[in-house]
Amino acid sequence: MHDLNWQRIIAAAVVMVVALGIAVVLRTLTGRLLRRAGVTSWAWDDLAARLVRDLAVPVALIGGAWIAANILHLRPGTLDVTAKVLTAGTILVVSLAMARLIAGAVASITLARQGVAANVTIFANITRVVVLGIGVLVMLQSIGVSITPVLGALGVAGLAVALALQDTLANLFAGVHVLASKTIEPGDYIKLATGQEGYVVDINWRNTSIRTLSDNIEVVPNQRFSDTILTNYHRPAQDMGLLLQAKAPYDADLDEIEKIAVGVGESVMADVQGGVEDAEVLVRFHTFGDASIGFTVILRTTEFGDQFRIKHEFVKRLHRAFREAGVETPYPRARITLDEPAA
Repeated sequence: MHDLNWQRIIAAAVVMVVALGIAVVLRTLTGRLLRRAGVTSWAWDDLAARLVRDLAVPVALIGGAWIAANILHLRPGTLDVTAKVLTAGTILVVSLAMARLIAGAVASITLARQGVAANVTIFANITRVVVLGIGVLVMLQSIGVSITPVLGALGVAGLAVALALQDTLANLFAGVHVLASKTIEPGDYIKLATGQEGYVVDINWRNTSIRTLSDNIEVVPNQRFSDTILTNYHRPAQDMGLLLQAKAPYDADLDEIEKIAVGVGESVMADVQGGVEDAEVLVRFHTFGDASIGFTVILRTTEFGDQFRIKHEFVKRLHRAFREAGVETPYPRARITLDEPAA
C-alpha cells in the first residue's frame, strides 16, 4: 500500500510536469501566433490569438492538477473541495480572458466607428467590469455560495454608493450619452460657452481631456457637456468656411477690388497648407462706413487649426496686391466746415 501511494505520487508529479511542459509549449506557440496576427491589418485575429494565449497556460495547469488529483485517489470530501477550487479557478481565468476579449472587441468597434483618432476608454472599462462581475458571481455559485443574498446586498450597497457618488455617476452616464449620441468624438475641435476650447483627446468614465492650441490639457467633467452650449467645429464636416473682413476706399473701383480679392484668395487656397483648392472664393460688400466700404472675403479651410495660417497669408498678400494696384488705405477722415461770420 505504501509503495502504491508513492507510485501515485510519482505519477501525479509526472502529470504535473507534463502539464507544465505543455503549458510552456502552448505559451511559445501562442506567442508566435500573436506576433503573426499582429502583422495583419485585421483586428479580430489579434483578439482571438490573445484569447488563446491567455487560456493556454492556466487551462493546461488546471487540467493537469485535476488529472493528478484523480490519480492520487483523494478522499471524496477532499476531491470535492479540489474540484470546486479548480472549477472556481477555471471560471476566474475564463472570465478574465473573456473580459479582455470583449473589451478589446468593443474598443475595435468604437475605433472603427469613430476613426483613427479615437482613444475612448469608457466603453471598454464598463464592458470589462460587467464581464468580470458576472464571472465572479458564477464562480461564487460554483463553490456553493448562494448569490441571491449577495445580489440583495449589492443592491442595497449600490443604492448607498449611488447616493454618495451622485456627481461621479452623473459624469459616467453623461460620458456614455455623449459617446452614444456622437455629440463629440476624439479628434474634434470644440468650444464651450464657458470658454474652454481645443481638440478632444479622450473621454473616460469621469471627464473629457481637451488639448488647447497652446498644447495644454484641460480636463472638463462630462456633466458639463449636458448643461452648457457647445460648438463642434468638426460637425457636420471637418472643413469649414472662413470669413475675413476688409475695407475699400470710396474712390476705388469695387469691381477691381473684388477681382483682386478673389485672385488673392484663390492663390492662398492653392498654395497654403490647409486651404481647399477647389473651393469658390466669394467677396461680399456689405457696409458703407465713415471712410470706407466694408466687405467680407469667404475662404474655406480643411480644419479649424489651419485657419490661422490662411488668415496670415491672405492679409499679407491682399495688402501687397492693393499696394501694387495703387489702392490707398482707407484712413478715417473728417471734414470740418466753418461758417463765415455775417458781415
